[in-house]
Amino acid sequence: MSWRRALKDTARSGIAVERKRLEPLIAVRGAAGLAIVIALSLWLFGPAAAASSAFGAFQAAIATFQRSWRPRPELAIASGTSLAVSTFLGYLTISKEPLFLALLVVWTFAAGMSWAAGPTIGLIASSNVAIMLVTVTLPTSVAQAVGHAAMMIVGGLVQAALIVLFPVRRWGAHRDALADALAAEADYARRLRHDPVASFDPQPLMEARNAAAVTPRQARRRPAELHGARGIAERIRPVLASLADPAMGVPAEGPARDRVRELLASAAALLDAAAHAIRHGEPVSAPPAALATFRTPDTGSILTGAPYRAMTRLNTLLQDVVETAGGTPQQDTPQKGAPSGARGTAHSAENDGRSTPRPAPTAPGARGTAHSAENDGPSTPGRAPTHPGARGTARPAPTTRTRPTTRTRPTFLALIPKALKAMRGELHRGSPITRHATRVSAVAATGYILGTWLPLGHGYWAPLTSVMVMRPDFSQTYSRAVARLAGTVIGVAVATGVVQAATPGTLQSGTLAVASAALMYLLMRTGQFATQACIAAYVVFLLGMGGEEWTQTVPERVLLTLMGGFLAMLAYAVYPAWETPRLRTRLADWLAAQGPYVAAVFGSYADPSASNAPDVREALLTARTARAAWHAAVARATAEPVRHRGLSRTAADDAEDALAQLGRVAMLLEAHLPERGATPVPPAARFADALRESTHKGAKAIRERRVPTWDAVREALDAWETENPENADKVVRNTATLVLDTLTELSEALDTAVPPMTLDGTAPEKPNGPRNPKDSATR
Repeated sequence: MSWRRALKDTARSGIAVERKRLEPLIAVRGAAGLAIVIALSLWLFGPAAAASSAFGAFQAAIATFQRSWRPRPELAIASGTSLAVSTFLGYLTISKEPLFLALLVVWTFAAGMSWAAGPTIGLIASSNVAIMLVTVTLPTSVAQAVGHAAMMIVGGLVQAALIVLFPVRRWGAHRDALADALAAEADYARRLRHDPVASFDPQPLMEARNAAAVTPRQARRRPAELHGARGIAERIRPVLASLADPAMGVPAEGPARDRVRELLASAAALLDAAAHAIRHGEPVSAPPAALATFRTPDTGSILTGAPYRAMTRLNTLLQDVVETAGGTPQQDTPQKGAPSGARGTAHSAENDGRSTPRPAPTAPGARGTAHSAENDGPSTPGRAPTHPGARGTARPAPTTRTRPTTRTRPTFLALIPKALKAMRGELHRGSPITRHATRVSAVAATGYILGTWLPLGHGYWAPLTSVMVMRPDFSQTYSRAVARLAGTVIGVAVATGVVQAATPGTLQSGTLAVASAALMYLLMRTGQFATQACIAAYVVFLLGMGGEEWTQTVPERVLLTLMGGFLAMLAYAVYPAWETPRLRTRLADWLAAQGPYVAAVFGSYADPSASNAPDVREALLTARTARAAWHAAVARATAEPVRHRGLSRTAADDAEDALAQLGRVAMLLEAHLPERGATPVPPAARFADALRESTHKGAKAIRERRVPTWDAVREALDAWETENPENADKVVRNTATLVLDTLTELSEALDTAVPPMTLDGTAPEKPNGPRNPKDSATR
């Protein structure tokens, strides 16, 4: 992408206004806290202290709007306290410019490094440094600085108290995360009806998992419907894919495919009903027609083998998720031979499902599902079928449910060592976080020096703008710079017109500042342009309340904002941290994480007696994290004005498809993990070891700009096919063949060299051999 196009796209992104769901009650609550602090400060200390304390309450309310699963009162208190400390230390050094400049450099560098601990901490730290540049100019003595800092802490406490006393949609974010995960699986089930090999983005499941980690205090108050449903949702996804995929036994057309489409549609309806109930805290209204689909008597004669087992497991999981979400599905006794009533059935034979039944999972980590419940460890024990006519009726399992252990989130104080550890991990020359911290500290110091040197007054506006707009990646930095400049011009123009027309006094200026803050809270999620316009008006009214005339702030604010934005954009162009050159590393990390996951699935078949389900789960979570990092890197690289270096966009897309297919193949096999006591498949162990070693070497080859080879995997597969083929597990072996095919596709995607032509005018065969001719039919 050229610089011209990149600047055009980022500018358009910066001034865009998105359609988002507004939250007026939360906006009113934040504005009420700000009004209380301003009124209290005006009454006790005067306009200057009121302006300073208003910044504390204003920033504390902004912190509560950030995307975080931590309790909102903690964020408000932390924001107000950190701003108070920054203001007090800044005031102590403001009289000695070199000392204050050194403090500013250290403070901004630490704020830049704090992005390593997460975007919420990074945004709060950066905002505090920016606001500190304004608040240090308000006190006139050390005693006043102490009072202003104390009132900033009070501002955070007031916002925290309002959150506790007047909660709005308590647990709303957690409900939305879990409901989004269920709704995503419902959409996946609908897409599988038309595309049996449709892809699935696990990001909603990852968000739900992050939301499931709560502090001990939260765990005591969490609603019952938020317990366990995420673990069930995790187990539904591979079962849906296994039921729909033609490679598992259901032909592309015919009665079996029609029945699968009906089952997928019913599953989507039930998942949507559960998602709606969890999102709104209501009882589940399960569609009777969807429940009846799983009780159709002739399903057992239409679906056989793996699809039949997938259907029974899906029925069990759907009933569990409906019950967990707050509803009780109808338990009509099915007709003889109907599979739907068989809760927890776990057929394992490859024939029509009429073989000797196996007991349903009754212990934590029971085989047949690699996904665990709420704590990603011990899961809720399955229930054996109780209907006498159900297929595979096994001995009834205990009906008592074990409460899943809660995934714990560290307390705020315990989070500090973790944040420091993350910052130390990024403190090296090649880290984009370190480069961002270096940029922002250098730009803040340069902007402060230039702003002080220029005869404009209020020189802190330039570094304030730079710190507010600079982010670790290119697109956000440039789009925020454009949004801040455009928003500042609009906000200052509107506020100046109001001041000239109404000439408000102290109380009126404070009221206008609160109204501007309320509008900003309301429109915060719609984009940076509207947010910056409201902030500009808020600052003009607030400083007007403190005694400054609009003619003292408006002209220099616009000019210095322009200078600060220009410095931020210039700094990224001079000292960038481009993501495009690191795409190979991100791809190698994904392969290095995906390989152990696939190997763990095959290892479960090699030794069914071992408890490998937790290993599969941990490997899957690691692979998901690497996948998310790859997609985030691609999104950032797409907006960068640099050419690829060794990995073109086409090669990146093809490699991504190959790795996604590798994970999908493993997921299909994971949906049918053998139970304890099943017949081991020893060749699967050798294949898993070869796969684990080859993917590790392959990741190293990708980082070194070489094409990975899979000779060890091919040799293990050849040995598998020649060693007692009549006794080998056909499904597992065929899946191993698909794994090798996807790895071969990955090598072909990365092999961008033009092959020489042979004498007959055709291209030579690839080093890894031809693709499996059956591959196109099984995908």
